[in-house]
Amino acid sequence: MPDSMLRRAATADERRHDAWLAAGLLIAAMLSTALGSVSGVYRGAHPDLVWGLLYSAAISAPLALRRRYPMSVLIVVSTAFFIGVSIRIPELYVGNVSLFIGMYTVGSWVADRRRAALVRALLIVAMFVWLMISIFQSAASDDGLSREGPFSPFAAFAMIQFLVNVAFFGGAYLFGERAYTSAMERAALEERTRELELERERSAAQAVALDRVRIARELHDVVAHHVSAMGVQAGAARTVLERDSDAARTALTGVETSARQALSELRQLLETLRTPETDAPGGSTLRLDGLVELVAHANDNGLPTTLSVVGEATPTPELVQVNLYRIAQEALTNARRHGGPGATADVRLRYGTSDVELEVANTGRPPISGRAGLGLVGMRERAAASGGSLEARARPRGGFLVRVHVPVSPAVPA
Repeated sequence: MPDSMLRRAATADERRHDAWLAAGLLIAAMLSTALGSVSGVYRGAHPDLVWGLLYSAAISAPLALRRRYPMSVLIVVSTAFFIGVSIRIPELYVGNVSLFIGMYTVGSWVADRRRAALVRALLIVAMFVWLMISIFQSAASDDGLSREGPFSPFAAFAMIQFLVNVAFFGGAYLFGERAYTSAMERAALEERTRELELERERSAAQAVALDRVRIARELHDVVAHHVSAMGVQAGAARTVLERDSDAARTALTGVETSARQALSELRQLLETLRTPETDAPGGSTLRLDGLVELVAHANDNGLPTTLSVVGEATPTPELVQVNLYRIAQEALTNARRHGGPGATADVRLRYGTSDVELEVANTGRPPISGRAGLGLVGMRERAAASGGSLEARARPRGGFLVRVHVPVSPAVPA
């Protein structure tokens, strides 16, 4: 049996309650024995009162340990009960209660269900064998109830004894089984609740991690693109500062423009992050039609770039448009950063019947480092988030190629 399906151990409060139960039954058994002796149970033919007190302790005190050692307690209590009734201890009630509690405890607390059933079955068989022997002994004796008639008083008494014992032991057995089943169902529910809580915490941690990756990707795309352009423009301004003040002024104006654009995009990103999703006024402002401005920005910052659109534009999900725009932006940034002097770039957007393909190819030297940087990682993540695939590799004749292919579900006609 798996550990998760085992019956839990008794708590300190439950053990304390068992001790109080045993003490209460001990007092009740001693009072019952004393009153039974005074009232003349068994017509006064019973052992001394000292044996009655020992019997009271034997049927009640073990119940203090009933949840720790249920089968041992049941065996001790049932043995004491058999002996006490056989020698006619003048106690008629508390012993039955103790025996019922002992059998119920075995059914409700023993994890090994086969042993629990076997112990209770043996006890029930032994009890009915003892009951039959007692009835036959009473029938063979001359004293007692009359046995005359088709349904004599003795036969009625024997039937009552049999039915009472059936109800007694059957109830103890069934109640114990039901208590154990309920405990297992409650334990399974608690285990499932713990698993759901752990899963909720794990999902929350994963959501936070995904948000951090998304924020890092957006910041990288915004900052890297504009800072790279500012670096190129600042370098151009430093080069022509001495001999061509107008060109230097133009380059510095480009630095200022790139800085303002970077701040604007960062502000927009922060506002998006701070605004609840349900309160967001609209989607992203980045669209595939913004590639025209992106190419113009690359041309203005020292990277001659062309744009060509193949096919008729088809409705494209907003998420796909944003991701394709960011991939093109990162690819052009890398081309400007790594392509070297004289590098050029070509952006091609192809619309198919059920897909969109973006290709950014540049001339010049390939990236020096063979390790994929954060830019390539971000592009692959964006392609995967759009349900597409990304190809990024150095070109044999120099430069670098980035190609992303995204399937788009065709629109359903009205």
